[in-house]
Amino acid sequence: MRNNWPDDDVILFDGVCVFCSRWVHFVSTRDIDKRFHFTTIQSPYGARLARTLGIDPGDPDTNAVIHGGKAHLQSDAALTVLSTLPRWRWVRALFWVPKPLRDAVYRLIARNRYRIFGKYDACMVPDADLRARVIE
Repeated sequence: MRNNWPDDDVILFDGVCVFCSRWVHFVSTRDIDKRFHFTTIQSPYGARLARTLGIDPGDPDTNAVIHGGKAHLQSDAALTVLSTLPRWRWVRALFWVPKPLRDAVYRLIARNRYRIFGKYDACMVPDADLRARVIE
């Protein structure tokens, strides 16, 4: 991680991105240990984390996860999160795919996420269970 971050198992995501919000819902429903917490890049906490990681909060090009004291970006972030979820540990095998190839696919989706999946006018409103895991 470029800088120390006091919290662990935090997923940073674009709260107005439909795809990103669905990703958070996907993770939260499968994270039976409730290990992960979530923060939108639009929140004060999330914007601070983004800047610490070198991500422009005004034009995010990646999600991120702090896990095991390290920051993971792009495809590493997605695979790191998935590989901790029950029944999804098999995705660890995808770490064998060369990172430049994985990240190229990730960037292609990230660049086109609003056009393909849509964009909310405001950050998603989480249900009560997820709300307890959101850091603002």
